[in-house]
Amino acid sequence: MKNILLAGTSALMLALPAAALADEGMWLPSQTGAIAEEMKAAGLELDAKTLGDLQRPPLTAIASLGGCSAAFLSPQGLVATNHHCVAGSLQYNSSPENDYLTDGFLAKELGDELPAAPGSRIYVIEDLRDVTAAMLKGADKLEGRARYDRLQANRTALIEACEKQANRRCDVRAYFGGAQYWLQQQLEIQDVRLVYAPAGGVGNFGGEKDNWQWPRHTGDFSFYRAYVAPDGSSAAFSKDNVPFKPKAWLPIAKEGAKEGDFVMVAGFPGTTERLRTADEARFYYEELYPYQQRTLAEYGDSIDALTAGNQAATIAYAATLQGVENYEKKIAGQLAGAEAISLVAKKQAEEAAFRAWIKADPKREAQYGAALAELDKLVADTNAVSLADAKRGLLGRGQLYGAARTLYRWANEQAKPDKDREPGFQARDKAFMTQRMAIIERRYVEAIDMALFADAIAEYRTLPADQRITSFDAFLEGKDLASLYAGSELGTTAKRMEWMGKTPADFKASSDPFIQLAVATYDESMAAEAADKERAGRMQKARSAVMAARLAYAASQGKTMYPDANGSLRFTYGKVTGKTVDGQIWTAFTTAEGIVAKHTGRGEFDAPDKMIELIKAKDYAGYTAPALGTLPVDFMSTVDITNGNSGSSTLNARGEFVGLAFDGTIEGVVSDWMYDPAINRTIHVDSRFMLWTMDKVDGATRLLEEMGVK
Repeated sequence: MKNILLAGTSALMLALPAAALADEGMWLPSQTGAIAEEMKAAGLELDAKTLGDLQRPPLTAIASLGGCSAAFLSPQGLVATNHHCVAGSLQYNSSPENDYLTDGFLAKELGDELPAAPGSRIYVIEDLRDVTAAMLKGADKLEGRARYDRLQANRTALIEACEKQANRRCDVRAYFGGAQYWLQQQLEIQDVRLVYAPAGGVGNFGGEKDNWQWPRHTGDFSFYRAYVAPDGSSAAFSKDNVPFKPKAWLPIAKEGAKEGDFVMVAGFPGTTERLRTADEARFYYEELYPYQQRTLAEYGDSIDALTAGNQAATIAYAATLQGVENYEKKIAGQLAGAEAISLVAKKQAEEAAFRAWIKADPKREAQYGAALAELDKLVADTNAVSLADAKRGLLGRGQLYGAARTLYRWANEQAKPDKDREPGFQARDKAFMTQRMAIIERRYVEAIDMALFADAIAEYRTLPADQRITSFDAFLEGKDLASLYAGSELGTTAKRMEWMGKTPADFKASSDPFIQLAVATYDESMAAEAADKERAGRMQKARSAVMAARLAYAASQGKTMYPDANGSLRFTYGKVTGKTVDGQIWTAFTTAEGIVAKHTGRGEFDAPDKMIELIKAKDYAGYTAPALGTLPVDFMSTVDITNGNSGSSTLNARGEFVGLAFDGTIEGVVSDWMYDPAINRTIHVDSRFMLWTMDKVDGATRLLEEMGVK
């Protein structure tokens, strides 16, 4: 929860000139008017002043999957996103007999569409409004934990009021360090179904070897469909449900993108750290990231070794492994990119100039000096405990221990009035909690979980005794993991569901070893959480004041600031272009012939035979790019994105669909901390390759007709 209160600041309606770097910026919809002239000069043909209107297209067609972005492409609730964003649903529905991760999936008719993985949702953006005054009410004179609790109470009240509207999911997020807060309101669609995903040799062509690389030849696209009750209300899966009818959907461009074109992306970027302090940057790049990279690499290697030769186990851990490998490689890229652009030194220089600006004026020093000193202290304190936190956090890799802890916390929170419960444990969260417990059955193998948990415990035990969890160590003293797993019934979904309705007393009386471990460690965990909340309250006060100073500093330089990404709707734009890298010329597009050149028929480079045959025959059936004279696969642009933007639709200057953003290049992932126009590139799958694959390779004619392509 502390991340929600500390994440950033607000959409700020600043009447300031736009930033000098036109391609940089994850802008809030409310800021599109402020950068209208720059967007028009860059090539936008729509009215930029109305582009940010959430009640008109294209933004009414934009959706979130709760971790990826998406958009409606038909009046029948058809949703386009990335292949890797539906991997969990492919894995959930797969078996050795029907391996959709490898072979792909296509529903021939509506009735053949499969329920997505438990917990899957489609969120349709409806509103994003400033609630700063309501969030800060009563918090001004409070400090530490009292301030944190007041902010949390205000946030809970705002969400509760918003969610009195049926089928709505609302959230309040912090912008610019908590100087402002905005409430995001979305229609929550519960019945999500898998419609189409190309084979893994298309959607994940190149696999981990090509991840974050260029040239790229990955068809990273798939489709879900949103379903609702016959009366149009959101409802859980039912055979009686019907396709959702969105207010708008994106038209498919008749002409795809070409080099130099203006393109834009709207989606829900997860987290950036561009407004962090220089000392935070130093800690992450010198200590935390190197540690995380090592442990993730070891985790991925362990999963590979433990699932080798076992198809069922490989399927069960496929989504987990993909996430681990992706993040490990991203961290590696961040470390390399930071060194290449001297990120820490640049952050230190920028911060020195900012601090000098404050000191140059006694008024500014009086207004901001104390907050800056307090923030410095809090950052130092947080850095000092974060590495140990990361090691303790590895214990969450034990799925039965994690489930037991979550279930016991759920039981304790249910004893409180709903408004006083911790976020994630309120009545509004029950469906998610149930589905979270259910999905374990498809992603769990006892022997593998036990081995991974053992590895996590071994790493955790490298901590000094005074940094370890006393209650955890005491419980495990003299016990072996095999006895814990043998004596637990939490490996079965039915048993986990039973515990959803039990009381804390039931947990304390249980003989299940993992339940006993959760009970034994609960009080110590709550004490640590209380200390975090105390620090979070202090951090919000200090950081929000310092961010107010940074906004004033930017204004003095004639710049508009955009807030760090925090999972809320953002808008970014740029142009289709390649770049030069260490003497190499990276063209803006890759083509189908590159698939044949890379194809080996094995492992990560195993495209479907039919696709290879069609490419060799140059049977592109009208989907070629005139400037290329062949079928484009992927293209690069300068749009500014990060995690969470996966699945974001790429639009041309007229707001038409030309592809999906799905990745960046390895040296550019440092943009989470600092955008550099020389190296920052986003990779998109071209709409023409999507349509050609659907048409010629997989015969998805029904969907093409639905989107108005045929």
